[in-house]
Amino acid sequence: CGFRDHHLDLQAAGARRVFGLSSQDTSYQREAVERLHLPFELLSDATFTWADELRLPDLIAGGQRFHRRLTLILDHGTIGHVFYPVFPPSTHADVVVKWLEDHRPVGAR
Repeated sequence: CGFRDHHLDLQAAGARRVFGLSSQDTSYQREAVERLHLPFELLSDATFTWADELRLPDLIAGGQRFHRRLTLILDHGTIGHVFYPVFPPSTHADVVVKWLEDHRPVGAR
């Protein structure tokens, strides 16, 4: 929800698009977008294809596999920065906004 609450700040800092990625299926994600009033899409990686290809960290809880929290900054199809681990998650969106502000191209500041 931090990324929801700071969505305009993220855009002002230079983020063109924001996505969430999770292991839940698309019907669950559609419900979550509505319930949480998210201004961005959630992408489903229920088969962990994307996570496995990128070797993203995961965890097993209650016999289920989940993605660990992390943030990827993508720049023209390339991973430009990784935030991991994410702690505390309640203030992580602030950290990402600050990073984006500090790493904007000189002409865009």
